[in-house]
Amino acid sequence: MEQKPPIYLYTDGAASGNPGPGGFGTILVCKNLEKTLCGGFRLTTNNRMELLAVIVGLEAIRWENATVEVWSDSSYVVNAVSKGWVFGWEKKDFEKKKNRDLWERFLRVYRIHHVTFHWIKGHAGHPYNERCDRMAVESGGGAAAKGAVLPPDTGYENGNGD
Repeated sequence: MEQKPPIYLYTDGAASGNPGPGGFGTILVCKNLEKTLCGGFRLTTNNRMELLAVIVGLEAIRWENATVEVWSDSSYVVNAVSKGWVFGWEKKDFEKKKNRDLWERFLRVYRIHHVTFHWIKGHAGHPYNERCDRMAVESGGGAAAKGAVLPPDTGYENGNGD
């Protein structure tokens, strides 16, 4: 069986206001190939965009059981996975936890790959992190201008999405 190359997934999320307009930027690198993904929302939070950046990147992988190294400047996301918090939240049915919809979506795609997380300091000159940051900020600004909205089941209408 052919050994697939590892995938390096660089991510960032941004929001102006909490909630406010925001976006995410994702770069997948495999061998010498890059794929960029980004998107924005009129009303979101930084944590949601940080997590969505990882999800969208993992969902873009075209085969199962990929070896993926995620590089993120989000302590929220990296610690939740690396320290196992999300698995405890799942066992407790995400009771009193924000972003349940995204964490459940994350776990579905996370479990079909071999994923490790690395925290990287944001705004410290790392080329991929800087590019992801620019994509996230630009996507968020564009979403605000275009009026992109979140699906109604995310909890923003009553202020409980962080």
